[in-house]
Amino acid sequence: MTSQSRPELPGTYVFDGPTSRRGRHMNKLFMSLVSGTARSEFVADEAAYCARYALSDEQTTAVLERDWQAMLDLGGSIFYVYKLAMMDGLSMQYLGGVFTGMSEDEFKAAMLAGGRTDV
Repeated sequence: MTSQSRPELPGTYVFDGPTSRRGRHMNKLFMSLVSGTARSEFVADEAAYCARYALSDEQTTAVLERDWQAMLDLGGSIFYVYKLAMMDGLSMQYLGGVFTGMSEDEFKAAMLAGGRTDV
């Protein structure tokens, strides 16, 4: 299942009610990572931690493989997905690059220049 773009804004990810419901368990896992204890438990056994939150097989694979786009496509909220990225030492600009097909440096430069011009 993939996210749907709004026709008037190509490439724009829509996080709506159905998407939220689809990603509920995964987003709860991501939100739990605000706790130091939870982060330690996650690092100790990521697959078991995913199972604790009843992630689907697809969601578990996306989390374990750090497939950022799949996490969004499977109902992840960028704000919660970012909590996992932070654990890996990644920036929001890194994720922005992933989602736009740019490197982190290209994405930063595009934002400093006033935003993307390809949309």
